[in-house]
Amino acid sequence: MNYKFWKKKATDPNKKKSKTREWADAIIFAVIAATIIRVFFIEAYTIPTGSMERSLMIGDFLFVSKVNYGARIPMTPVAFPFAHHTMPVTGGKAYWEGVQWKYRRLPGLSDIKRNDVVVFNFPEGDTVALEAQDQNYYNLVRSMGHAAVNSQFTVTSRPVDKRENYIKRCIGIGGDVITIKNGIVSVNGKPEKLVPTGQITYAVQMKSSDVNFAVFTDLGFDINSDISSLGQQNTYQFVGTEEMMAEVKKLDFVLSVQEDTAPADYADISVFPQDKNRTWNVDNLGPITVPKKGWTVKLDSVTMPMYERAIRIYEGNKLEKSADGWLINGQKADTYTFKMDYYWMMGDNRHNSLDSRFFGFVPEDHVVGKALFIWMSVRDQGSFFSKIRWSRIFKGIH
Repeated sequence: MNYKFWKKKATDPNKKKSKTREWADAIIFAVIAATIIRVFFIEAYTIPTGSMERSLMIGDFLFVSKVNYGARIPMTPVAFPFAHHTMPVTGGKAYWEGVQWKYRRLPGLSDIKRNDVVVFNFPEGDTVALEAQDQNYYNLVRSMGHAAVNSQFTVTSRPVDKRENYIKRCIGIGGDVITIKNGIVSVNGKPEKLVPTGQITYAVQMKSSDVNFAVFTDLGFDINSDISSLGQQNTYQFVGTEEMMAEVKKLDFVLSVQEDTAPADYADISVFPQDKNRTWNVDNLGPITVPKKGWTVKLDSVTMPMYERAIRIYEGNKLEKSADGWLINGQKADTYTFKMDYYWMMGDNRHNSLDSRFFGFVPEDHVVGKALFIWMSVRDQGSFFSKIRWSRIFKGIH
């Protein structure tokens, strides 16, 4: 055989690829293309909890834009495609922490605005007890003690972009002063009404015990989850929107309807900043100033419970208490100037939401993107077609 001819034939660019090679090339291309779209343009999410009801419902599937606020460059670039933090089937980490990039973000179409619905990484998700991932590690430590938690659970750390994804409504941006009084949120002294699709709890007293609760189904209530007895005569707890409760008030067998909020003198130590010296709860809190890039705060016993975690964890400083004040990176400091913008996020289901009232500020490097619209919504019961909430398909998020 002529060697030159054989060599030319073996390297002939017109030679057809094998079926296996074609499939492999197609799969590699699809994975790369889908990853680029997912990281830099748009990503699909699902709503697993009721913290945003009735704005967003369990079973809603969303598209979240990375373009609106500017796509975040991956901070943990070496990761298994399409897995967030845990490998499917086998478990274990779906990423490698050997390569870590600094926080950077591409230019976006706009800044985060108040009332935007935002997806972000859970700020207190830096440390996780793997056997109790549905519980906040820091709450476990507060209730059980550090030694007990670390001996009973497998504790691991997660980089910013591999922490759990949360979705809430942005109530305050950097520089805003947030106050909550009797369940009403005020931003910079101006009361902000709950969005029409948001809901809270109400105490409803009936005129008698003879009530046909099926009536409330027609008003949009789920009588199994939205209505429960308060243990008082003919009094029930309702969870609903302002519009729904206005209809309840009109019913001739209803005696009274009142918002069921916590009293102002009730102290809830689980509420941010978990400070025993503050009489705060989910319905009465603040004032709190949301940090802004370039804003300088005085460091003292009043401010440090609110800003210590942001200074130490989110902005990466070594923070120590000294006999006469605070040391930041070994230097005495009476003030601190923030390097990032922060946000105050809250769920629309105000009495059933783990949000900034518990974990505090959301740093800008935790922001994933803006929720755009619902592309599918599915109930957990019924036949295939009855499960689909047809009225919510391609519904915009406001």
